[in-house]
Amino acid sequence: MAQILQVGGGMCGLLSAVLLAKDGHDVTLLERDAMEPPADPEEAWERWERKGVNQFRMLHFLQPRFRAIAEVHLPEFVDALDKAGAARFNSIDEIDDAVTGRRRADDDRFTALTGRRPVIESAMGAVADSTPRLTVRRGVAVAGLLTGASANGHPHVTGVRTESGEEIRADLVIDAMGRRSALPRWLTDIGAPPVPEEEEDCGFIYYGRHFRSDDGSLPPVQGGLLTALGTISTLLLPADNGTWGIGIVTSAEDKQMRALKDVDKWTAVVRDIPAAAPWLEGEPLDERIAVMAGIPDRHRTFVVDGEPVVTGLVAVADAWACTNPSVGRGITIGLIHALALRETVAAQGFDDPAALARAFHDKTMETAEPWYRATLAFDSARLAEIGAQLDGREYVSDDPTFPIVQALIAGAAQDPDVLRGLLSIGGMIATPDELFSDAALFEKVLGFAGQEVAPPNAPTREKLLELVG
Repeated sequence: MAQILQVGGGMCGLLSAVLLAKDGHDVTLLERDAMEPPADPEEAWERWERKGVNQFRMLHFLQPRFRAIAEVHLPEFVDALDKAGAARFNSIDEIDDAVTGRRRADDDRFTALTGRRPVIESAMGAVADSTPRLTVRRGVAVAGLLTGASANGHPHVTGVRTESGEEIRADLVIDAMGRRSALPRWLTDIGAPPVPEEEEDCGFIYYGRHFRSDDGSLPPVQGGLLTALGTISTLLLPADNGTWGIGIVTSAEDKQMRALKDVDKWTAVVRDIPAAAPWLEGEPLDERIAVMAGIPDRHRTFVVDGEPVVTGLVAVADAWACTNPSVGRGITIGLIHALALRETVAAQGFDDPAALARAFHDKTMETAEPWYRATLAFDSARLAEIGAQLDGREYVSDDPTFPIVQALIAGAAQDPDVLRGLLSIGGMIATPDELFSDAALFEKVLGFAGQEVAPPNAPTREKLLELVG
């Protein structure tokens, strides 16, 4: 067993650290934010501050795939989330039997276990604190990396140096610092070659607010959790303890919609959307509209032409790749990636650091990379569609898969098998390639090609401008 040092204790960092500690490794987790997670869900919501996580108060959602993995590998997390009041939500239960063909024996796979970010992270933090062989040190900031003898001509990391000057050494260092990871700068400081990085603004702005019912119930879901409505999209996300979140997503280029940061104008727009209006019938939990902009899509590659740019260090979850959060995949992709690291470490060991780095790269490409790329493709198409509508022109996609996606959406309203196919992709249960390996289902989907997708009932562009004017 090894000494493992992890920098970053957000959601995915906690998951990674617990997985490795459960395998018998001695794991030390360093988290910059000093405040301990409150044990009470409401105290976590009201009092907990996470200055290092700019999306901490924004809407969150854990996909059904998250629950499925956690039930197998992290059942203690599932128990903690249940005890914290996390919502168990299944889209099948919200859809008329005439469309679903009634509930099936395997429809539990579509159940999500989710909640507000402070509540679910505090529950996870409590599990981490009680996990044997895992030491969580909060209020410890890292200044840079320590190095030792190189295995492949590139730097080999042997630990970190904290801002207080403490040196902590380990067999493996994990970067779980999320979107704001300082890793590229730290690697430059130790003489590593540049890490190939793709980065650009995702192009979306989020305007969100949370609510609570007076009886613990959740509003009805009429349509999808994420719904495209012309030049805007809505997010309607169940959470914990009778709470939920409402979000409006716009293009960053749509300057007229920036008025949505005003509570009254935001409320007026939500109230004019039939599927969203009932979600306003609750007690607002935020005085203001939470706004998130300037969100990067970023991807880093740590193995180039078969050679790691650094050994003794790996990056997981958002420190490796992060995407636009509108489809709610980030934490679930992070868990998939953390599980890939656990399996790589178990199979490879620590005797050959370069081989470990290569194996983790390969496992990342196999398990997490397809979801990252699929999310980017979805975002790109939606942003292009909004841009066309803002310009007053018809949206024509040059993506050859676009007609198949449209057929899948059209067929979901008419065929129970196609509906479950769409929910499988949406819930990250199956990638499109995995789904369409079922030849019979693929033929069904193709049967809906060319059909118009009925637009949801929503305000026109002119009405939107009037509401925010």
